[in-house]
Amino acid sequence: MTPAPGPVGPSRLERARERLGYLAYSAGWRIVRLLPEAVAYRTFDGIADLAWRRRGSGVQRLEANLARARPDLDADDLHELARSGLRSYLRYWCDSFRLPDWDEQRIVSTVRTEGDEPVRAALASGQGVVMFLGHLGNWDHAGAWATLQLQPVTTVAERLKPEQLFDRFVTFRERLGMTIIPLTGGSDVFRSLLRVLRGGGFVPLLADRDLTDGGVEVDFLGEPARMAVGPAALALATGAALFAVTIRYEPTSRGRHGIVITWHPQIATDDVGTGRAAVTALTQRCADHLAAAIRSHPQDWHMLQRVFTADLDPARVTSTRPA
Repeated sequence: MTPAPGPVGPSRLERARERLGYLAYSAGWRIVRLLPEAVAYRTFDGIADLAWRRRGSGVQRLEANLARARPDLDADDLHELARSGLRSYLRYWCDSFRLPDWDEQRIVSTVRTEGDEPVRAALASGQGVVMFLGHLGNWDHAGAWATLQLQPVTTVAERLKPEQLFDRFVTFRERLGMTIIPLTGGSDVFRSLLRVLRGGGFVPLLADRDLTDGGVEVDFLGEPARMAVGPAALALATGAALFAVTIRYEPTSRGRHGIVITWHPQIATDDVGTGRAAVTALTQRCADHLAAAIRSHPQDWHMLQRVFTADLDPARVTSTRPA
């Protein structure tokens, strides 16, 4: 008897969807860069408003996350905050599409910094610097600025599908002067970052969501949440200076928006001992700075995924506040 053929249909369908997504993304990248600036940003505001009205799963997740940051808001005000949040998120994408065409003056002049003196001092002394970032503002813009004004950035990127899309993102960031290490499918990420930091490198890492199942649980905005351990573990292993860094948008001249990069006070690492407990303690300190920044500027927290333990595993709910 001839064996039945394997299930090739779904894989072909998946490949077709990935290819279609890549073509749509590539076309959007080209078109957005050709549009006049004001038209491009108005268009993305319109896309954000359309998605907000449709209330898909991503918008609902964003609103549920924002409810933790602003539990004082009623349903209508929370809904409006989600609209502002979605506009901020789409501004990030419009910025990122157009960023390859910005010259150095545009990149630098649209950034304001707070608390960067200790970072500059650490780098000048040859000490590595590792940063705990949240999905706030525009981290690509911040990385391009840092590469020009502080030191070339080395960071980690989550692999995307299709592979062509991931490669395009990597190429885009490398053209801005960054070094990108794939989260999976490449070299040993932790060892690579150890070498960079021991050589006095500059490593910002998005850490407000655990992508590896190796994260730790911390108190975040009043509820348990899982976060990545990379920044804390690297600081303990290398002696690098550890900072929580947050980014937000602010209006600039001619209707443009710039970003504010805030380095919060350096995290002490010499009083937490060693091992998993030390990593958890340092991650908690970083999460506290992130939570305070999100409460102040919740619209710029672009978190459309699950991050709170109650959403990841309902059986482990430890908070009585409804999502």
